[in-house]
Amino acid sequence: MLIHPWDAAQDDSEWREWLTGHDFGQLIAGGAGRDLPVVTPAHFAFDGDRTIVTHLARPNPIWPLLAEHPRALLTVVDDYTYIRADWNTAAGADPARGVPTSYYATVQLEGDVRLVDDPAAKAALLDKQLRHFEPDGARAAVSATEAPDRRLLPGIRGIEFTITGVRAKFKFGGNRTAEDRERIATKLAERGGPLDDQALEQLRRRG
Repeated sequence: MLIHPWDAAQDDSEWREWLTGHDFGQLIAGGAGRDLPVVTPAHFAFDGDRTIVTHLARPNPIWPLLAEHPRALLTVVDDYTYIRADWNTAAGADPARGVPTSYYATVQLEGDVRLVDDPAAKAALLDKQLRHFEPDGARAAVSATEAPDRRLLPGIRGIEFTITGVRAKFKFGGNRTAEDRERIATKLAERGGPLDDQALEQLRRRG
């Protein structure tokens, strides 16, 4: 991924804070003899530091690849929107000759993968995800010994993903003047598209 200096994360806390507010991405794994990697969408829970946990169905085609080479990428993209050509024009330039662009935030994580198959360890991993997604605790703790969990646990495998590298990008007009960014911000607020508010928040935060 191309990351210009003005789009790079300002420090580790920026990408960590952004990722803490996200919990769905794509897990990507490759392997010998494969033309293309396997890409698996998944919910996950991030501990705010360097560990992510998730689980997938046992028939998922990603397992042989992770067993062969226990490394993967996890990519998350959000806050994206299209910036029209006539918006993305420097002050005084002809809007009819403008060049459109995309605004977005993304974090791409490299990681070591540990596969979790022990029933008690899987139950603990699932509890971590449940505490993240259902903090009200309405769902009982997952049990490796009691029904129905004992019967269902063999149908999944867990993943503990330890972050070893990060590529983070916050592409929100960092190469534009303050005047240009404010004009684009006004246009985003006026348009009010599905993710325009999120992109606008990032644009102003990064400004």
